Amino acid sequence: MDIDKIIQLIDKVSESSISNINIEEGSLKISIEKKQGVVTAFTEPVLAAPQTVQIAQAPQAFAAAVPSETALKAQTPGVKDPAEEDDEDTRFITSPIVGVFYAAPSPDAKPYVQVGDTVKKGQVVGIVEAMKLMNEIESEEDGVITRILVENQSAVEYGQPLFKIK
Repeated sequence: MDIDKIIQLIDKVSESSISNINIEEGSLKISIEKKQGVVTAFTEPVLAAPQTVQIAQAPQAFAAAVPSETALKAQTPGVKDPAEEDDEDTRFITSPIVGVFYAAPSPDAKPYVQVGDTVKKGQVVGIVEAMKLMNEIESEEDGVITRILVENQSAVEYGQPLFKIK
């Protein structure tokens, strides 16, 4: 049996509900076993020492649903990596909680801050909604907003930089 047929067999087993299969063809013995997304194939001539080949495989639906980091950056135009263009005077206002960021108090209102605005310590710069509670995000120091790092109504993580200030 050639390697292409073995690979086809491994693919068929990984796509099916079969958990293991053993095949003997002449002096060749093939055992394929599937456990939680990992397909293990053993090939051995009947008189020789066994060889093990493992092929790790994520479920195809999961792999297709998870975009790469490059794809995520391409999907969010205008959102830059906070580490870009930093100097020692650059500081960040970060999210204190996980939630959804809102730049304004309501959909039809002006944003709390825009690039170029001067902020004072304690000034509200945005809102993060978590579990139906609106949490005001305040500046922890005085400065000028040099970049807004997240888009309105986007999900944010704990400690994620929201604004770049100088």
